[in-house]
Amino acid sequence: MTDDPSRRKVLKNSTVLAGAALLSGVPAGHAAQAAPRADDPSPVVDAPAGRLRGVVEGGLTVFKGVPYAAPPVGALRWRPAQPHPGWSGTRDAGAFGPSAPQLYREGGDQVLGTHGSPPFDEDCLTLNVWTPQADSTKRPVMVWIHGGGFISGSGSLPIYSGETFARDGDLVVVTINYRLGPLGYLYFGEDGAGGNFWLTDQLAALRWVRDNVAAFGGDPDNITLAGQSGGAFSVAALAGARPQGRPLFRRAILQSPPLGLQVPTRTESLQRSATFLEILGAKDLAQLRTLPWQQLMGATIEMFKRTGRWGYWSTPFLPVLDEVTLDRHPSDLLLSGPGADIDILIGCTREEANFAFALDPTYAAATKDQVLARARDTFGNRAAEAYSAYEEARPGARPVDVLMDLISDDLFRMPGLALAERRAAARKHPVWAYQFDLPTPAHGGRLAAAHCLELPFVFDNFDKWSGAPFLTGLDPRIREGLASTMHAAWISFIRNGDPNHQAMPNWQRYERDSRTTMSLDTVTAATNDLAGYWRRLHRPTAS
Repeated sequence: MTDDPSRRKVLKNSTVLAGAALLSGVPAGHAAQAAPRADDPSPVVDAPAGRLRGVVEGGLTVFKGVPYAAPPVGALRWRPAQPHPGWSGTRDAGAFGPSAPQLYREGGDQVLGTHGSPPFDEDCLTLNVWTPQADSTKRPVMVWIHGGGFISGSGSLPIYSGETFARDGDLVVVTINYRLGPLGYLYFGEDGAGGNFWLTDQLAALRWVRDNVAAFGGDPDNITLAGQSGGAFSVAALAGARPQGRPLFRRAILQSPPLGLQVPTRTESLQRSATFLEILGAKDLAQLRTLPWQQLMGATIEMFKRTGRWGYWSTPFLPVLDEVTLDRHPSDLLLSGPGADIDILIGCTREEANFAFALDPTYAAATKDQVLARARDTFGNRAAEAYSAYEEARPGARPVDVLMDLISDDLFRMPGLALAERRAAARKHPVWAYQFDLPTPAHGGRLAAAHCLELPFVFDNFDKWSGAPFLTGLDPRIREGLASTMHAAWISFIRNGDPNHQAMPNWQRYERDSRTTMSLDTVTAATNDLAGYWRRLHRPTAS
């Protein structure tokens, strides 16, 4: 299919339709319960995990701070998530639990603002549920995994509230906390045990959702797992899970997954953990377990300095190929085994790397020689050719502009397209692909369509982003129109496995003969082989 300009539609406000007719009936294996009244200020549900009392907010029934695993404290620090012991009586679920320990600076940064706020505590393995009503209706379920470079974020942040998806899509929405930074990503290889404690947390949360969501009006056989950045990387990693019984999720939404990350081996991860021990002056893991979490978080700053490389996105803590919880790169898990049957919506923003580099004065002074040296890591002896191609694509480009486009392609766009290509070649479940192209005028336009910029459009909740500097200056009409279109597409995919809806052009899957990608901008358009030139630049043998 070629891009037909007559099919392009200028974005406008539209009403989000609920979509498919609802199914009813009591889920198998779950006893019928009286649905809480919509006007009940303290709704109670009897879930398999225990009785919970929630709250009503904005016409939705909400349960907050629900524990899905045992607190990972004391001897359970740096151990896989363990079952929660449960509770007696009715547990209050009217307030969010603490966020995972992380670095915090009042006011945050000059791009996103804050991305995680106190209180923080190691006892953080909780989730939150938004539902139109906790009844026997089998609604589609969306589970959201926040990103944050593996070091920040929380499922209780207002920007990730499940309110808009639950209300506009008649969905049950779940957000989760999981261990971050050194507590979630350090690896010690203790007694042959695995690492990736963050992944064991997320698996425990998914199992909880599968086993309990029917009590909240959700369908455990119709779960979509969605995430952005590090959260999208998590979604890919979870695709390889082989659960007993029914699958953990049916569909996946990967927003800006950094699939270009080189996941360290066990040996490489042990070296990084040794660096962390050295920073803190701890002799071994036993001593590290005695230190307060605040001291562990403080060492993160020095980890940035010791692990950072010029021209690369800084990630002081990373997943590990531990051969126990993760034996392959997450992108490979979406191509075989259980992951091959998952429907996927995947995409990126056009200028992902501008988020981390555009406002950094050190990189603003980058020279062509520096960028060429970095380009050799990717292109080898074709670095000069690649530099020229990126330079010509942006008239007047500075070396830092070339660098940012290169990093965006290396870390996000090219590996995402490679996944789409391999899925298309398999001809079983081709992906739905998008690229978010709307630039922000904030900071003089230097951020362009940066990493994270699509998030308020997906959630359609700009009122929750008032503290985010990177949204400054966006035209409200364009902003609201694009948000309406994207939000409805995400809801449609969650409900039906297809993002198409009336208020946007026809969106086809990414097939080898068309390579359709939906460009999301002031005018939304389905474009064939949108990044074809760059795909062939990175892989000259590609067709």
